[in-house]
Amino acid sequence: MTIFGSERRLFLADDSETERLGRELARLVQRAESALAIYLDGDLGMGKTTLSRGLLRGLGHEGAVKSPTYTIVEPYENLQPPVYHFDLYRLKDPEELEFMGIRDYFNDHNLCLVEWPERGEALLPTADLTVHLESQGNGRSAILCAGSQVGADMLNDLEIVGPEVMHHTDS
Repeated sequence: MTIFGSERRLFLADDSETERLGRELARLVQRAESALAIYLDGDLGMGKTTLSRGLLRGLGHEGAVKSPTYTIVEPYENLQPPVYHFDLYRLKDPEELEFMGIRDYFNDHNLCLVEWPERGEALLPTADLTVHLESQGNGRSAILCAGSQVGADMLNDLEIVGPEVMHHTDS
């Protein structure tokens, strides 16, 4: 297996492309067949929850997806793999994560999707994949960085999402 690099950069013109990236990540998550941690980083309004929605829908979730800002974690245990969507934005002290048993979520074949990971970084394991979203012109850029071999494998298998895909039709 060849590792092409540990980082990919994509331009996402709008929310639909951000959600499409989430669906592509769902495809890669299903192929990984191991526990995964994906961290979503970026300012407010950059599309972290939109990307999460695409990923969860790509795994088969049909209901609403909202950021678990007040509950800290939203479980989607009926999906394969089970997903735990965290939003640490309102976390006042990383020690709060110890009280909720954060380490128990990062095991088995679970996918832990974490928004605002820097608020709990002292207690969180290294991410397999970090997605940094930032404003770029009328859209946003997504910088995907692998933190493990599984994450690097995902980046190698990532199919391009962005404006160039908009011109192709599915057969």
